[in-house]
Amino acid sequence: MPQRIKAPKQVPSFEYELFEGDPDLLRTVVATPTQTAPWIDPSSLKLKHRIGRGPFGDIWLATHHQSGFDFQEYHEVAVKMLHPLKQEHMQKFIDKFEKLFLKCRELPGVCWLHGVSVVNGKISIAMRFYEGSVGDQMAQSKGGKLSLPDILRYGSQLAKGLIQLHSIGLLVLNMKPSNFLISDHDQLVLGDFGIPYLLLGIPLSDSDMALRLGTPNYMAPEQWDPEVRGPLSLETDVWGFGCSVVEMLTGVQPWFGKSSEEIYHSVVVRKEKPHVPSGLPPAVEHVINGCFEYDLRNRPLVSDLLLVFESSQHAIHGDGGWVGLGSRPIKEKSVGNGYTTWYLSKDHLQVGDTVRSRSPLNARRPHTVDVREGTIVGLDGDADKNSFALVKVPGMHNALRVQESTLERVTFGFAVGDWVRLKQETNTHSSVGILHAVQRDRAVSVGFLGLETLWVGKAYQLQMAEPYYVGQFVRLKPNVVTPRFEWPRKSGGTWCSGRISEILPNGCLVVEFPGRFVLGNEPNSFLADPNEVESVSFDTCPGIVEKYHHVEDFHWAVRPLAIAFGLFTAVKLTISMGRGISARLKKNQPNGQDSGGRKSGWRRIFRDASSTTK
Repeated sequence: MPQRIKAPKQVPSFEYELFEGDPDLLRTVVATPTQTAPWIDPSSLKLKHRIGRGPFGDIWLATHHQSGFDFQEYHEVAVKMLHPLKQEHMQKFIDKFEKLFLKCRELPGVCWLHGVSVVNGKISIAMRFYEGSVGDQMAQSKGGKLSLPDILRYGSQLAKGLIQLHSIGLLVLNMKPSNFLISDHDQLVLGDFGIPYLLLGIPLSDSDMALRLGTPNYMAPEQWDPEVRGPLSLETDVWGFGCSVVEMLTGVQPWFGKSSEEIYHSVVVRKEKPHVPSGLPPAVEHVINGCFEYDLRNRPLVSDLLLVFESSQHAIHGDGGWVGLGSRPIKEKSVGNGYTTWYLSKDHLQVGDTVRSRSPLNARRPHTVDVREGTIVGLDGDADKNSFALVKVPGMHNALRVQESTLERVTFGFAVGDWVRLKQETNTHSSVGILHAVQRDRAVSVGFLGLETLWVGKAYQLQMAEPYYVGQFVRLKPNVVTPRFEWPRKSGGTWCSGRISEILPNGCLVVEFPGRFVLGNEPNSFLADPNEVESVSFDTCPGIVEKYHHVEDFHWAVRPLAIAFGLFTAVKLTISMGRGISARLKKNQPNGQDSGGRKSGWRRIFRDASSTTK
């Protein structure tokens, strides 16, 4: 063991006198306390042979020898040996592992952990050895896929394990069938308890691994670059859940045969989704499609997955149809304004909540308010039907009956989706972000550009910020000299103005520049920190020239059209002046004068002009 790695202190064995009825015949007993620290002496691990390889290291079959004053035990274990880390980073990982070790041991849906050690200079995590995995069962099945009853059963167990792991603050980020282990009782347990999550903030030696955290075929869009396209959240694992179920259904790995770069282009750039096979129970098909929503906020929660998979296990297939799917009806994926039913179901309104009309997703500019801010005085309906709320609005005698999905909760002046700013500036990440959750006890979660996960704090640490919306024109603030991301300039050297085409869940802006003429593969879409830009409109342009420059930002063809219009105007003006001069000459001609007279008329005009210049 490297000397600078601090092993947690072991609790020593101790002796005590056991009273068995006769005070003169006390028996001395040596007690060996249950292991409470995760550290394993590396000499007690005997590696046999490698049984697997993953993106973060190799998996070895090994024997773990445990000995005490009165016992000798030998356990067959699987050891996950991570890729090399620097020594100070190894200590950081071990410290994280120690805090979660006992919590993980209490989770029946997660693999049993023996502990952690450092073998051959590499962090090695010992866990119970399981004979097989869902991936192994697929490899032994016809067509490489599982039956639907097995998928529904394993899906329910997988959802339960995810909920357990999420409850202690861990994300898996490496969801795939080979990591779903099968116990002796044919129960699924998670074989990866969140190693990628524990590696967050720790530089990885492999430059390719530094760009991602997970297995590419199962990674959500925000997982490829969480500081920019994040944050990583519970819904990130939901994407991996969906990819795993699709593989169980089809026997084909999502994005099979594609390189990491090609998968990135498909998932992140082109926003493609894995194909969900048809013929599934409607509830299952609906929820799996929901797993692949590009905006993580629109994906279902793991509890939604559990509900659907558990209720669908009792479905009976007959004559091409599915029945017995439970009492919850199948709703449409989107209910308008960019929201899905999954988004709207994540916060249940209560009597006494302050509410207002819900604004469209990513369009938080001022809009017509149907319901002003008021208080819920009653609820009507249940989760399986369209629920309504009775809202008492100040100044109105009767309470309004409003559908819940059109309302958003306002707590301490904030609502989910609001643009907020930290009152205390920071240099580690952007100070402007999007509110993801606001609890009734003032706890808030915010997505900030530059953070891999959600920022968690209190409502009093935030203030409202200027909202941004899709279609809005923005430009860099005058005091920004070196922006966080590349930003194009105009021919004169000034920054260009662009139009917001997309807003990521952490507030990062995707800005297009329709006023730039680009050739070939030259990029015309750039990222922007919301803290570095300001809105541009005709109202913010003080003069005619500035307003014209703003018009040029709408499309690159404005400038050539303006030039063509100017040339056309100049030609028309020249023709008009020529006609005016011709009319003047005709007016000065005597009646019946021939062309010679007309020429003399021209000479007279030039002579008069020359005399005036003397």
